[in-house]
Amino acid sequence: MSEPKTDWKLASVPDQVNKIVYFGTPEIAVPPLRALVEAGFEVVLVVSAGDKRRGRGSGLVPSPVKVVASELGIAVTDTIDDVLDLGVDVDLGVVVAYGHIIRPNILASIPMVNIHFSLLPRWRGAAPVERALLAGDEVTGVCLMAVEEGLDTGGIYRCQELAIESRATLESLREELVALGSELLVAALSEGLGQPEPQEGLPTYAKKVRPEEYEIEWHASTVEVDRKIRLGRAWTRFRGKRFRIWNVARSERADLEPGELDGLVVGTGDGAVELITVQPEGKPRMNASDWRNGAQPGPSDRLE
Repeated sequence: MSEPKTDWKLASVPDQVNKIVYFGTPEIAVPPLRALVEAGFEVVLVVSAGDKRRGRGSGLVPSPVKVVASELGIAVTDTIDDVLDLGVDVDLGVVVAYGHIIRPNILASIPMVNIHFSLLPRWRGAAPVERALLAGDEVTGVCLMAVEEGLDTGGIYRCQELAIESRATLESLREELVALGSELLVAALSEGLGQPEPQEGLPTYAKKVRPEEYEIEWHASTVEVDRKIRLGRAWTRFRGKRFRIWNVARSERADLEPGELDGLVVGTGDGAVELITVQPEGKPRMNASDWRNGAQPGPSDRLE
């Protein structure tokens, strides 16, 4: 049940941080947790999303953060109100891709910081790394920010820029940002957070990428097609079946219509790309040349 709006006052961050409650769920939230423990901070509780079923008929599977917290001997809960009954004084809550709204009464009891994977206020929201890639941003980064009720609106303690390599994928860029964010977090807590500075600039918002957005539109430019493929879940259709494309190289060909297939080269709205790694429906990823040898696409075949 949602909680009515109240005038809760955010808890203040102490000068020295030792005891921490960690809020995180997916794989990208694991390295910061490990970094805190290795740096000597005492993580007294981990709050993570509840176990979920993965696949039809399978049993419940814990989140990656819960698995690692258990390995480290840290108590884990999926009930956020448990932080109110710890019986010990907690200095700080650290939030990394937790995936749930933190209610104001929790924010009033424990000061919190969040690792956000963009240069705020650009790309507030759920999918900052995806949106940075799709937009063709040349620079992104990590911000350590105060958690408040608004969507990624809190003041900034520290930020670190990161150049986006021209062939960066969602996976590779996330790995770089998570490593950078883990270092930034430990350094900030070790040296003292100080006072956060208000965000400056025009906000942009990073909505979650919808499944249909991963479909490749071959009339788009080569640059746009390439960006979408580097997200890692891009798909099209070949002979009526879903066909994932995991990696391409840009081609110098300029004589193909959008979606027209000549060997491993596919036409786009203003050029072409060459298929490198693909995944036909119901099969594992494979080298595109192996797929071509088996499928033997002909002159009438195209990607739709």
